[in-house]
Amino acid sequence: MTVRVFIVDDHPLLRRGLAQLIDMAGDRGLAMAGEASNGAEALARIESLNPELVVLDLNMPDMNGVEVLQALRERGFSAPVVFLTVSDEQTGFSAALQSGANGYLLKQSEPDRLVDDLLRAASGEVVISPLLTSALARAMRSAGCSGPEGLEGVTPREQDILGCLGRGLSNKRIARELDITEATAKVHVRSLLRKMKLRSRVEAAVWAARHGMVPDEPD
Repeated sequence: MTVRVFIVDDHPLLRRGLAQLIDMAGDRGLAMAGEASNGAEALARIESLNPELVVLDLNMPDMNGVEVLQALRERGFSAPVVFLTVSDEQTGFSAALQSGANGYLLKQSEPDRLVDDLLRAASGEVVISPLLTSALARAMRSAGCSGPEGLEGVTPREQDILGCLGRGLSNKRIARELDITEATAKVHVRSLLRKMKLRSRVEAAVWAARHGMVPDEPD
């Protein structure tokens, strides 16, 4: 399946470079769906093109990335949306967390790593640049959503789920790793978020990383 990517960024050079990278990754399943230089244009074109993945700048004039994502979700657009930001500054991260984005990546990411992360996001995984983890954790604390001090009430299976979320796994991959059904994985994720008073999978992923809940990758 080809993942059609739509780019939203107010810098023409960035859009051109990212579009070239996506075109070069055609053999890996990425293709350009279109691009926009501002939020209003993005909303109109995304609605008509219905891409499988949106790459969205966080800081744009007139309508920022969070506002664009919120408008997309209100219109029923459910495909993954990944923020691509220029720095690890905390500004805007709290709102972005609550908006339900599927990832937060840096524009200075290595090209191959960026392609990998976009493909993972398109498959439903949460992707976070390692350099952004600390900034996201600070944003969570400032927003009052850093989670409980411990894991009281969280079952051993839910702790396994938390470790998987810390690695950014989708429900399908969680189910495969833990030998459960995808529906069961979804129920566990929902229960875990409720118990820990976290508002999204991204918050859970950051909490897990900051609290040593991320297991080593299997050989």
